[in-house]
Amino acid sequence: MRLHQLEITAFGPFGGSQTVDFDELSSAGIFLLHGPTGAGKTSVLDAVCYALYGSVPGARQSGQGTALRSDHAIPGTRTEIRLELTVAGRRLEVTRQPPWERPKKRGSGTTLDKAQSRLREYDPAAGAWKDLSRSHQEIGEEITQLLGMSREQFCQVVLLPQGDFARFLRADAEARGRLLGRLFDTHRFGEVEQRLAHRRRAAEAQVRDGDSELLADAHRMQQAAGAAMELPDLAPGEPGLADAVLYAAAVARSTAREQLTLAGCRLSAAESAHAAADRDLADVRELDRLQRRFTQARERAALLEERVDGYHQAQARMERARKAEAVSPALDLREAADTEHRGAAAAEAHARGLLPETFADASAAGLASAARRAAEELGGLESARRGERRLTELVHECAELERQERDDEEVGQDAEAWLAGWEETRAALQSRIDSAQEAATRAEQLAVQREPAQRRLDAARLRDQLAGDTETAAEQARLAQERTLQARAHWLDVKEQRLNGIAAELAAQLKSGEPCAVCGGTEHPAPARKDAGHVDREAEEQALTAYQQAEELRAERERRLGVAREALAAATAEAGDAPTAQLAEEAEKLERLHTDARRAASALHPAHEELRRAQAEHEQRTEARQQAAVRAASRVGRRERLDRERATLEAELAEARGTADSVAARAAQLERRAALLTDAADTARTAEDTAQRLKDADARLADAAFRAGFDTPQAAAAALLDDTEHRELQRRLDAWQSEETAVRAVLAEADTAAAARRQPADVDEAERAAAEAARRLRDAASARDAAARRCTELDRLSARATDSVRRLAPLREEYDRVARLAGLAAGTSADNERKMRLEAYVLAARLEQVAAAATARLQRMSSGRYTLVHSDDRSGRGRSGLGLHVVDAWTGRERDTATLSGGETFFASLALALGLADVVTDEAGGVRLDTLFIDEGFGSLDDQTLDEVLDVLDSLRERDRSVGIVSHVADLRRRIHAQLEVVKGRSGSVLRQRGVG
Repeated sequence: MRLHQLEITAFGPFGGSQTVDFDELSSAGIFLLHGPTGAGKTSVLDAVCYALYGSVPGARQSGQGTALRSDHAIPGTRTEIRLELTVAGRRLEVTRQPPWERPKKRGSGTTLDKAQSRLREYDPAAGAWKDLSRSHQEIGEEITQLLGMSREQFCQVVLLPQGDFARFLRADAEARGRLLGRLFDTHRFGEVEQRLAHRRRAAEAQVRDGDSELLADAHRMQQAAGAAMELPDLAPGEPGLADAVLYAAAVARSTAREQLTLAGCRLSAAESAHAAADRDLADVRELDRLQRRFTQARERAALLEERVDGYHQAQARMERARKAEAVSPALDLREAADTEHRGAAAAEAHARGLLPETFADASAAGLASAARRAAEELGGLESARRGERRLTELVHECAELERQERDDEEVGQDAEAWLAGWEETRAALQSRIDSAQEAATRAEQLAVQREPAQRRLDAARLRDQLAGDTETAAEQARLAQERTLQARAHWLDVKEQRLNGIAAELAAQLKSGEPCAVCGGTEHPAPARKDAGHVDREAEEQALTAYQQAEELRAERERRLGVAREALAAATAEAGDAPTAQLAEEAEKLERLHTDARRAASALHPAHEELRRAQAEHEQRTEARQQAAVRAASRVGRRERLDRERATLEAELAEARGTADSVAARAAQLERRAALLTDAADTARTAEDTAQRLKDADARLADAAFRAGFDTPQAAAAALLDDTEHRELQRRLDAWQSEETAVRAVLAEADTAAAARRQPADVDEAERAAAEAARRLRDAASARDAAARRCTELDRLSARATDSVRRLAPLREEYDRVARLAGLAAGTSADNERKMRLEAYVLAARLEQVAAAATARLQRMSSGRYTLVHSDDRSGRGRSGLGLHVVDAWTGRERDTATLSGGETFFASLALALGLADVVTDEAGGVRLDTLFIDEGFGSLDDQTLDEVLDVLDSLRERDRSVGIVSHVADLRRRIHAQLEVVKGRSGSVLRQRGVG
């Protein structure tokens, strides 16, 4: 995983928008994140974590949601975190916006906006970003899957909190177990322990429940058998329990079968007696039914005889209705004709009501003739209507001539007024031009004086600056001279030491049997040996190189001093001895005068332009006055022609419109009269037609009624029945006929008549005899069923008891096996020598891997002195296998990590953090972590240890990693050039970034 860019807006202490370019910072391998306390260094790391997981690390999780918003932010600015990173070969962009209280768009107060998230991926083929998801859950699952670690693991592995690992070094086994359990997700092994313990308890409960179930079945068999079974007093787990239960069950089953045979014999006798009683009861009930059926038929026949007159009347009414149905079409036709005639008469009355009284008695033909006359008069008004439109146009033309005359008068008056002041205006503009010309001449003269004065001022300022630079360069040259002398003396000392020990150096090159380079001898009986402070060629060359570099620096500083002195002499010659303040005052005065003159001269061009525009306006107004006079002369003749045409048209229109206000009004009157007369003529003809049709319908109706046998049409109409009445009358006739047929059929039955001649049946006595037989049968059946249920229940319970005895053996074996495994995993078994739980065993293996990975860096940081090892020893009542010790190579002893000093604790915890990061990374599937952050602790290191720690961190670049150090140590700002500074202020913190360059 590599971070590229982070954008923070209104988050934590950052009130505005801040951007971090991690690509630039990571190019150096190591970069520094520094700033005063409370500025917001940790907030930068919180922003990275929030962008990836939607929450901030550790104890700062209480500040979620709206509390993440900066107190310095503008009310309308939304809090937003945008992070661009590469993970698993994919370039992603994650944007997070926590919920915030924004001002309402309408009214006062605030409203809560929900959190928003967005995930995008860069497509190299398309060269653009594409959206992947806007769901919080989907984005969280995608990031967690790609990184292969949870938020807690990320905060512990990527954002290395040194304080946590310092506590980890000094913690007991329980605290180490909690941290390692979160990082390596070993809760599944704890779940295995719980699972085994649960299975042990379950197996034990099954065995105990098996014994209880067997005794419960025995008691149930005793209840089912009653006095036929005796059960000894036994408890779960006692020997012989199964045999005693099975023996008692066998005795109870044998006794129950004998009782079942006796009950079956008694049930057979009761069934025979009950069948005979049921047959006698059925015969008596059938006789009683036939007798009651004959009596009811006689009663219904008498009732029909009483209602026979009503039946005959209904038959006559139905026959009269059938005859009236032949007259129904004529009745419908006459009703339709009458309705049509009444509508036509009403329409005629309405149309005649709209006409004058002179047309009240006019026929349809007279109304049509009057309508034609009105239409002819309307056609004669067409010419007059065109004349009226022409008169309107003449009125508009006369009004337009009057408007043009008023406009020309205003133009002429305006031109006369403006031309009256022309001479004064021209003289004033010419005066402005002359004044601006004089100012331009004065500005040119001042410009010649201003440039030399400005050059002298610049030279004086350079002179003052070079005076200070010369003193600084002289001091640097002196210091460089001193360092050169020191480097030369050191080189000579080293050279002398090497010459003094040259014999040992030559002796190191001797080989047995080869001649010596000094004496030529092939035997070397006593070659010189190097002492502890021996200086070799490499040390001498390093001292010589340091001397040469110091000499080059001295020469460069002396060259710079000479250049500074030459520049100072040139600036002094140019500026003279006058003070810089005096020269600045003179230059400022000339500049002020020159500015005033140029400002006055700048009015020359506008004055020329204004004079040109005034002359153009003079010509335009003179020409406008002349054109207005010409237009006024041409309007006189046109006005006379329009007046003559208007008088002629008004005389013609007065005759055409008559008493109306206008010709159009007269035409509208004639159009309405013609329309009303036409409508009245049409309705009159329609009324005449409908009256004739009504007369014809009356004649046909009278003829139809006579042929159907009715005296009048009204009698035929009264004889008609509607659908409801017809159905009701037919139902009554059908019901009477059905009842008569049914009664005759019953009275004709032979068995019914024979039953009526016998003595009345005694049903109550037969029912009492049958009920007594049924009761004896139920008692016998109940006794037989009880005996059968007893046998069935005893067989079922005996089978269950046998199965229970058979199941208990494998359950006891499983319980013994699970109990041994649960004790071994929980560390309580005698087979577990160290009393170590399964989860602790796995954590110990992980701790061993972490200690091995951390040792590789710890040895380099401590110059090979310290090594981290884990211990399996059990401390007090705590866990075993989670101990952590340090081996001191100087003493050869192993001691507790709590004995380390502050600086030693820091680089030991740093090595542990880096090692843990490697192990967790491998555990997470080998995801590359190309960007790490280390938080504080460097202030406890001396210079040499700090160099060694930085070398170890710098070596991470071999794996293409970049490390961000969060620290207040001032020495780190000189050692690490790539920096991200957090500057705090009253309006919030800002970020300042400086790259390698």
